[in-house]
Formats: sequence, structure tokens, C-alpha cells
Amino acid sequence: MPNSFKMDNIPFSLLNEDEQNLLRANLDIAYYQKGETVIAAGGVPEGVHVILKGRVSESEASQADGQAAQHVYVHYENEDYFGGWSAIRGKAIHNFVAEEETICHILPTRTLLDLMATNAQFADYFQQNLAVKQEIVAQHGSNQDMAEFMLAKITDAAVRDPLIVEEGTSIREATELMRSHKADCVLARKGGRLGMVTGTDLLDAVVLNQLPLEADVSDIASYRLVSIDHEDYLFNALVMMTQQQIERVVVMAGQDMVGVVELTDVLSYFSSHSHVIGLRIERAASIDQLREAAQGLNDLIKALISTGVKIRFTMDLLAAMNGRIISKLFDLTIPADMQPHVCLIVMGSEGRAEQIMKTDQDNALIFRENLAWPEMQATMNRFSETLISFGFPPCPGNIMVSNSEWVNSVGDWTQKMSDWAATCEGNSLMKLAIAVDAKPVAGNEALFKVARNWFLRHLRNNDVFFSHFARAAVEFDTPLTFFGNLKDRGQLDIKKGGIFPIVHGIRTMALEHRILKTNTFQRIELLVEQGVMQEEHGKDMAEALALFIQLRLRQQIRRAEVADDGIDPSPNQIDLQQLNKLERDLLRDALHVVKGFKKHLAQRYHLGG
Repeated sequence: MPNSFKMDNIPFSLLNEDEQNLLRANLDIAYYQKGETVIAAGGVPEGVHVILKGRVSESEASQADGQAAQHVYVHYENEDYFGGWSAIRGKAIHNFVAEEETICHILPTRTLLDLMATNAQFADYFQQNLAVKQEIVAQHGSNQDMAEFMLAKITDAAVRDPLIVEEGTSIREATELMRSHKADCVLARKGGRLGMVTGTDLLDAVVLNQLPLEADVSDIASYRLVSIDHEDYLFNALVMMTQQQIERVVVMAGQDMVGVVELTDVLSYFSSHSHVIGLRIERAASIDQLREAAQGLNDLIKALISTGVKIRFTMDLLAAMNGRIISKLFDLTIPADMQPHVCLIVMGSEGRAEQIMKTDQDNALIFRENLAWPEMQATMNRFSETLISFGFPPCPGNIMVSNSEWVNSVGDWTQKMSDWAATCEGNSLMKLAIAVDAKPVAGNEALFKVARNWFLRHLRNNDVFFSHFARAAVEFDTPLTFFGNLKDRGQLDIKKGGIFPIVHGIRTMALEHRILKTNTFQRIELLVEQGVMQEEHGKDMAEALALFIQLRLRQQIRRAEVADDGIDPSPNQIDLQQLNKLERDLLRDALHVVKGFKKHLAQRYHLGG
């Protein structure tokens, strides 16, 4: 029977041949009747149990109405393992009970500890640290080779040597120098600054501005250089160019300039067609052309996911793409003389740069006080309708600029946020949660910043508010019990059970500590940096959130492909039967992270009762 033990699944596939032979030589096997206790809480486990056949529940004793009750929060089935955590510590804290006739392989505790002593990765996996497990899976998973190109550094691409000219160099001399070096830009030094001059700049200077060929090239340079560290990811350079609408960035090593990396160099390194969509967005001269570009985003998402691109990279690039589409539509829709007086913001998952598949719109408009624009609401209605035609579904809660409630002056916007915070009522706090994730995407950003900064000052040291605000993060049950319904229902609402508790809990902590970033991953990093959250806890939170989003996205794509209208009818539902064993293991661990985080929130914000 030990020969039937499968070694091709993580963590046992991490063992070398000698270690696998040691495992097989020491395996025991046990049979349990329905209702029999496999491991009792408080007892000393024999070792790690791996189910060959049957089903086992893990439960903890609780009190309900004065009578003992068993709260089951996870089930184990074919090839699942359990008891490792208890075996390592020498004492079980939960009960494990056979819910049907069950046969288990047992890896004795002594052999488990011997293998952990000789194999560091095997030991790390059994420590139940989600971040470590995800790293191990990434190293040994099937998408490793396909994903490696996404981890290329700036130095892996062609970084061009900087072509620097001094102040006083003429336009003619700079042009001749660029031609001889086959370059399309130079860096002009003026005093202690460096500015960039492109071939287009030279053409505009001579043809449009009619400057003489002997004019100083440093006078037409742009001195607001966008730079990136030489050790950064090449993919981030692509995201940066998309966000900034530029075709080259300066590469720095500390304070020293290394060179210039150009869009063509980046694109030659990647196999995706993201640049095609980006160029079509930038060159769109009409709403119809912009709509055609926007409709290519779903194919791009599928391409990125199928090649194993990390979910955070995908979110960053898609957020940049969506932001450019919305900003471009703003330019095509809003009269030029009105644009300096209004600010378009996106909120919710779009504001956090965490929306991948388009779920719905969450946007608002802030305008300066006493603005005279009679056509404003009619224009906003057209804006929302056009976004819908682009594939951005309308918001079920009508949180869009076509709803006058979300079109406000700076004063009215700050007053609304203040009223929502003071009410401490469900619907108001929901609107506030959406609003505090806001990010400006077009128009005058200063209008948004004035309102945001006023609100943050207004909330300072308001413990009552934060207690009410945090409560939503713990209201939904952590759906570990759903694993017991795999064969019957097999559905899990990953937004309620996993994504929302993390996003809203982190949102609350970030708001309390006046963190201006809206992205949940960045908020976690800053909370760790400020000492509010332990580094290990922060890594586990980030890995859990990334896993939830990735699992949801894969199933969203699958369901959208078979839907008649191409829209996923249940975007937050995870069909557990479509997950493989490794995905179920990681999902279970990630839900444990959520459960622990909710306990932390309850203690931090006094949410008992």
C-alpha cells in the first residue's frame, strides 16, 4: 500500500529520491469508521495523515446555548493531508473526525521531522506560511518557464547609452549627432539639469515654431524626466510609459544615469500585444476609434493570464490601460474650456487599480465652486453611456457621473463625505468606503486633493468612526465550511469570504494612518513600513489577496467565454470542483489568513458582540 502513495503533488514532490524512499519506508496506514475520531483536540498526533479514501472534518469545540457543539470549519478529502501543524507542535488543538469510512496514510511525526531537517523547502511548506508556500509553488509550478520573461529586469533589455550635449549646442549639431549615432533623442545639459530632446521636438521647433537651426537645443528640452531604477522590472517600465504617455524613460543607478530605455526596446522583449492596444488608445481621434481599442482589453487579459503573468503585474498594466481609456474619453467628451475646472475620479476597485475584468463603473465628478456650465449633467450622461458602449457595465448602485448625486462641487463633496462618516449607517459607510478609494484620472487633480486632505484632517483621532467603519470587514463568515459542500453545492463567494475582508480591513487601517495610496497591496506595504503590521503578516495578506483575485479571474474568463453575451453572470463565485488539489490547499490556507486578520480587526477596533 505505501507504493500507492502519490509523490507528484507539492509538498511531497519537493523531496529528492532518497527522501521519498525514506517516506515510503516509514508510512503506516489506518482505517477509520464513520464518526470515529482520527485526532482528538489536546491529544498527541501520530503524524501527518494523507487521505487515500473518505472524508475528514476539522472542528473546534464551542459553546452554543450552554450545550457543547462542534463548529466544523474545513473538510479534507482525496489526497488532502492534515495534522502536520499539530504533529510538529506535539499537541492537536482541533478535532479531526471521519465523516464517512476513511483510509489514511500516516507519515509518523519522527519521519516528518527528519525530512524537515534535511529539506528546507519541505520544512517551509509545513510551516503553513502562505507567502512561503506561494513562492514554492511559483518555483515549481507549471507556468514557471512562461512567467520568467515577466521577471526580466531593466538591465536585461537594451539600455541605450545616454547621448548628452552641452548647453550651446545648436539644433543643427544635435540633429547631425543623432543621425550619426542612429538615435532619436539627446539629453541636453543646462546648468545642473538634464533635459530630453526627441526627433519630434526638433521637427516642431523648426517647422512649427520656426526657430533657426543655430538656436540652442537646450532651450527646447523637456526637463521633467521620468526615471526608473536599473534593478526594477522591465514590465514596470512598460506600465510607466503607458501611464505617462511617453516612449522612453531614463535609467538610473542611485544618483547616476545609466542610459535610456525606449518603448521599442521594451516591446521587443515582450510577446504580448499590449503595446498595440496602447498605441491605438493614444492615436484614437474619435470615440469610435477609442471604442475599438478598448474592446481589445479582454483578449490582452487572457493572453497575460495564459502565459503565467503575476496577478499584480496584470492589474498594474490593465489599470494603466483603463485609466488611459477613461482619460482619453474625457478629452474627447468634455469641452476644452471646462477641463481645468473639473476633476474626474474613479473609485472602488478601479480606484484601487484592482479591477481586471470590467465589472461595473464607479466614478464621480468634482467641480470648482460656482462653475457655470449648464450642459454639465447632460455631458456626464453621455460620458456614462459611452463607457457602457466600451464594455464598462453600469454600476448596479448607480454610482456614476450620470447620477447627479455623484457630480459635486468641492464643498459639496467634502460635506457628503463628512455626513457619511458621521451617520455611521450601513449605506452611508458603503458609499464612503467606495469614495475613499478614489483616484483622479482626468481634469484638475488639485480639486480632488483639496477634498481628500480636508476629509483626512476631519477624521483624525475619531475612534468611534473607525470602529463603525471596520465592522463591515468582519460581517461575512469566512467560508471555510463550504469545503464540506464540494459535492453538493461546490460554490464559494470569494468576494464576501476572502477579498472584501482584506480590502476593507486594510482600507480602514490605511485611512486611520492617513496613507494616501489606494491600492491594497501598496497600503499593506506602507502599513508594514510604518510598523503597524508585521512583515510576515503583511506578506501573507498580500499573497492571500493575490490568490483570491487570480482564482476569481480564471473562472471569470472561463464563464465569460461560454456566456452568450460574453459577460460572466456570477463574477464572484468560485466553483471549487474546478480547482485542483494544490489550488484547494492554497485557498484553504489563504482563508485561514483571512480568519486570523478578522480576529485582529475585532480586537483592534473593539468589535466584540
